[in-house]
Amino acid sequence: MNKKIRRAGITVLVAAGFGAVTALIIRDQVTRRERDLFSGNGLLRLAALGHVSRAPASVDAVNLLRDFIAWEPHGLLRERAVSIAARMEEEVAELILEPKLETV
Repeated sequence: MNKKIRRAGITVLVAAGFGAVTALIIRDQVTRRERDLFSGNGLLRLAALGHVSRAPASVDAVNLLRDFIAWEPHGLLRERAVSIAARMEEEVAELILEPKLETV
């Protein structure tokens, strides 16, 4: 009986370790693909737009999106980028017009 419990425990640990390694590999691949905004594959560009839309608004992000809009051949992805850029431009303008001052 003791050998059966030991064997089951080892099996569970090996499976958990394999699952953790697999999850890390998949997460790494997704992260790499999310940043591939100028890829030849439309689905990869869509994933990259999702990544950019979750990033904090900045002048660099707005400029990147403007370059992407000028480059993107597909209308749907271009429209998505225009809406993200417009939102980010508003957020950046709010930060410039109304700086948040910290109180001590």
